[in-house]
Amino acid sequence: MYRFLLTPRWWGINVFVLLAIPFCVFMGSWQLSRFEDRVQAHDRADAQVSEAARSPARPLRDLLPVDQATSGATATATGRYGEQLLVPDRELAGRKGFYVLTLLRTDDGRALPVVRGWLPGRADAAKAPAAPTGEVTVTGALQASETPGDNGVSAAGGLPAGQTAAISSGSLINLVPYHVYDAWITLTTADSGMTAVPAAAPQNTGLDLKAFQNLGYTGEWFVFAGFVIFMWFRLLRREVEFLRDAEMGIAEGQQPDDGAEPAAQTPVSSPV
Repeated sequence: MYRFLLTPRWWGINVFVLLAIPFCVFMGSWQLSRFEDRVQAHDRADAQVSEAARSPARPLRDLLPVDQATSGATATATGRYGEQLLVPDRELAGRKGFYVLTLLRTDDGRALPVVRGWLPGRADAAKAPAAPTGEVTVTGALQASETPGDNGVSAAGGLPAGQTAAISSGSLINLVPYHVYDAWITLTTADSGMTAVPAAAPQNTGLDLKAFQNLGYTGEWFVFAGFVIFMWFRLLRREVEFLRDAEMGIAEGQQPDDGAEPAAQTPVSSPV
């Protein structure tokens, strides 16, 4: 009954199944390991931010360039405040509001973006307190430049003058007439009644959309493996049923083999 499994056609089917199932299982396991790595990186990043907040402040120049090791570290910088911008559509504790971003001109001629605090409501320059005058020393958590479209950062353009969607050197260089650090800090203690913005974990270390995509791909690959097995059994069952029907002489397109001659058809004449 099952000798058909040794035919060239079924050899090809069997080889495909034997290769497809381990491949799907391997890919599913790999995607699952990617998700687990992101979960562990998320936990390490949260712990790093908490630890960095308790560590002594260090000069800005000692922490650049920003990477996963220095992101969230407490940095200090000295300079004079310059242009002030608003960063709209930023949430804090479940409430919508905006950041007050002020450029700190340092002695080397570059400017450090400083988030002085957060205010609720729509971005309004009249609500934003003026920056302190004279030379100041700021202390806050060091952050890497934001990427528009990632981690909830808006990529929308066409904002009113005095606003920026992302805190990044690439965005700010078009708004101010001097070089900008490829980093920014959020003050540990906000200015003038504003709410301090907590430090965020380094990019690509959170449970973001990419992490859950890995989890979704894991399920897809295991479903593919199950589908291959299901189709193999379905083809096998159809083949067996066809052979049984053929033995009984009732296979589709096959005349019963009862040894009887087919009856002759007598032409019927049409009446005249």
